[in-house]
Amino acid sequence: MAAGYSTTAKFFHWTAAFLILTTVPMGLLMGRIPDGPLKDNLFHYHKSVGALILFVMTLRLIYRFSKGAPPPEPSLKPWEILVSETVHWTLYAMLLATPLVALWAYSVYGQPAPFFGIFTIGPFTAKNEHFAEQLFYVHTWMGWIVGALFCMHIAAALQHYFIRRDGVLQRMLPRSAGGN
Repeated sequence: MAAGYSTTAKFFHWTAAFLILTTVPMGLLMGRIPDGPLKDNLFHYHKSVGALILFVMTLRLIYRFSKGAPPPEPSLKPWEILVSETVHWTLYAMLLATPLVALWAYSVYGQPAPFFGIFTIGPFTAKNEHFAEQLFYVHTWMGWIVGALFCMHIAAALQHYFIRRDGVLQRMLPRSAGGN
């Protein structure tokens, strides 16, 4: 069994996972309920959680580039390593780009982006509602892609844990949950 990830890397991983598990369902629900206070609150928290994801992922990537990652599990085939790395790096890119596109869309729409009521990021570009609608459309599809990549990541982790029993998942689990 290969070495596990550091406590810091695990913290960033599970924090990002929790935030994604929070914001993707919010995003799906927001578009399916009638206008009103609940929808307004969902939009507010979705924006705030998105900004938090951007912050956490920025720190996570800085940490990853500065500290590296443990080598792949020795039992993995080269094509499995390639697929794993492709999904990981695509997910990282999407978790940075998706909230940035949303922030840009709100700016172009002329709306501030709140952060849990603590502060707001005001518009920083000229207002253009037509372009904002296009950016929101792109953001929506990016959210679907993040959701799909996230599900692929979870499915692969569970397959390694329950079927292959090769220790891949344990590398990212906290020690208290059976990780290494």
